[in-house]
Amino acid sequence: MNYTWLGHAGLRLEIGGQVLLIDPWESGNPMFPADRRDAVLAGVTAIFVTHGHFDHVNGVPALARELGVPVYGMVELMSWWSGTEEGIETNGFNKGGTVRLGEVAVTMVHAVHSSSVGREGAPVYMGEPAGYIIEGEGRAVYVSGDTDVMADMGVWADIHAPDVGILCAGGHYTMDMTRAAYAASKLFRFKTVIPYHYRTFPLLAQSADAMKAALPGVRVLAPEPGETVAL
Repeated sequence: MNYTWLGHAGLRLEIGGQVLLIDPWESGNPMFPADRRDAVLAGVTAIFVTHGHFDHVNGVPALARELGVPVYGMVELMSWWSGTEEGIETNGFNKGGTVRLGEVAVTMVHAVHSSSVGREGAPVYMGEPAGYIIEGEGRAVYVSGDTDVMADMGVWADIHAPDVGILCAGGHYTMDMTRAAYAASKLFRFKTVIPYHYRTFPLLAQSADAMKAALPGVRVLAPEPGETVAL
């Protein structure tokens, strides 16, 4: 199982014979690894999005057409794209629902945030925000999406027992490094934690040092954009 950070909240996960992109914001993303574009997009089998904000979905329909792969996400956002984007295959589901791609199961879970797209200068509601628990190869990975800490996380730890947590941790728009570390240590039993949704803008945390200090004994990874690490 391999993880590649695409900058900001974008990631590539290779698991169980699938190559999944989650929130692969490229155009306008100052941290997208443009020099490794061909490599990070090679072999992709599906795209998942967590919510409708521009820094998660801008350019995703065009990317799906380019790669010829389906997009999965919250039913309202997927329904809107089905009606406005030609040549894009969507699969809308909802929290607690699971979709299967070969030997991989992806369950949509709750996130505490908001979700909208900009249209004619105003935000348009696009359903609830979400995170994902991805299971394959006898393991489970929790991808938080944009969220704060919440008690629901303890339920997912009991049901899915993820050993890897990919957690938003930049602060301001989401939980910060300290709150993400609290979730990792008090609500989950992760062996590996990877912060994301940070470093992109001055408002966000620029280092994972606070998370590393708060999680002794946990493997905290902070790869550079475009760098692939084995999980």
